[in-house]
Amino acid sequence: MNQITTSSRLVGLRESVIREMTRKAIEHNAINLSQGFPDFPPHPEIIAAAHRALDDGFNQYAVTWGVPALRHAIRAYMQKWYGLEYDVTREITVTCGVTEAIIASFMGIANAGDEVVIIEPYHENYVAAAVFAGAKPVFVPLLPPHYELDLDKLRAAFSNKTRAILLNTPHNPTGRVFTRAEMEGVAALCRECNAVCVTDEIYDHILYDGRQHIPMASLDGMYERTITVGGLGKTFALTGWRLGYACAPARLSQALRTVHDFTTICAPAPLQHAAVAAFQLPDSYYEQLKRDYTLRREKMMGILENAKFRATPPEGAYYVLAEYADWSTTLDDFEFADYMTTQVGVAVVPGSSFYCTEGLGKKQIRFAFAKKLETLDAAEERLLRARP
Repeated sequence: MNQITTSSRLVGLRESVIREMTRKAIEHNAINLSQGFPDFPPHPEIIAAAHRALDDGFNQYAVTWGVPALRHAIRAYMQKWYGLEYDVTREITVTCGVTEAIIASFMGIANAGDEVVIIEPYHENYVAAAVFAGAKPVFVPLLPPHYELDLDKLRAAFSNKTRAILLNTPHNPTGRVFTRAEMEGVAALCRECNAVCVTDEIYDHILYDGRQHIPMASLDGMYERTITVGGLGKTFALTGWRLGYACAPARLSQALRTVHDFTTICAPAPLQHAAVAAFQLPDSYYEQLKRDYTLRREKMMGILENAKFRATPPEGAYYVLAEYADWSTTLDDFEFADYMTTQVGVAVVPGSSFYCTEGLGKKQIRFAFAKKLETLDAAEERLLRARP
């Protein structure tokens, strides 16, 4: 009997390492510092809005591009915080999370044989998004300890085949917040090579030490060639609601909307209605968000230092890449992450899973600190008990 084969586009891809580590954490009763979801509840106003949405009967399909009230809320948000104006009818699309928005973007703009520049380390879904679109990923590494973007290396990665670049700032997993000079360098290459910039800006309000988020679409000549992707999961502690959005000029929006229409149809209707309440929270919510995450960052960095890990404090987002040389010089990162989860009882992610370039990240693990302080205290207790 002939063996049934699977798609060749899946060669080199594997299921999510991050979500695999969460499954291991559950299996071994480990504290989950691997997957980046908060273990604390959303604002009560948002939860109350969800109850109202269900009670009010919003249980059927929503408009494919998103509930109008939510698209209006996203428009007001982008205008208020970043001075960006988008038409709610043609240029804002609500998606099933940032992941779908990025995949729909690449499938809507890339052709077989195109190249997509991806800065590594990267979130796992970036490579899959390029491959599903038939494009070839081209990688530009950020190197420790400062993870600065080398614009000369970036220029060398661009070619006449470059269709797009995927830029994530604040950056997961390094915590970098790219400077205006770095952003301008990316923008210049996009304009010169007629490339689209797809940006993952889901951590736009999780920033430290007075840093400011600079949207790529706000730079000269970039509004017309940028797909800005964001979401509610991280800022509002709603990762399970799977609500993302893409803002882009009408031509680019039409392309990603076609993919979105024939994949997920629409994001969950009652949760879209409820999410309007998130955008109506006062500015004090965002101020408190930064204070709370600053405390968590300080706590996490203290834990790592006391437990003999080596790491650079993140500038944004809520992850830390840490070197574990004081714990082991023989275990690779996958082996050490497994040891941490099954023996220490603290789940982490192996660093090389965020890279494609051979050798990078092999002596690192990623910690996520979007957790209650009590959760971090419990993780610290286990780490100190096991430290060398």
